[in-house]
Amino acid sequence: MSEEPKELNQDSQQIEFVEDLDATGLYCPEPVMLLHNRIRDIAVGEALRLTATDPSTTRDVPKFCLYLGHELVENLRQGNNYVYLIRKKDES
Repeated sequence: MSEEPKELNQDSQQIEFVEDLDATGLYCPEPVMLLHNRIRDIAVGEALRLTATDPSTTRDVPKFCLYLGHELVENLRQGNNYVYLIRKKDES
């Protein structure tokens, strides 16, 4: 079972990311499809940020990361948005 996203606050860890994906207004399965396509375009070890409004992403994004081996660095809730910071895995 996935962990509930925590609220974004001032103490939240600052993570640098190279891609900023806006999936707001999109519904399952579109946010994960967008994530899947974009993570292919970044280098191993780089991170991207996905912002979504669909609550199903709280289940789908952690499972996507677990299944494909990418690191879910942070899982936040910012108002009505769900924000995910994901680092691309080593492809070896």
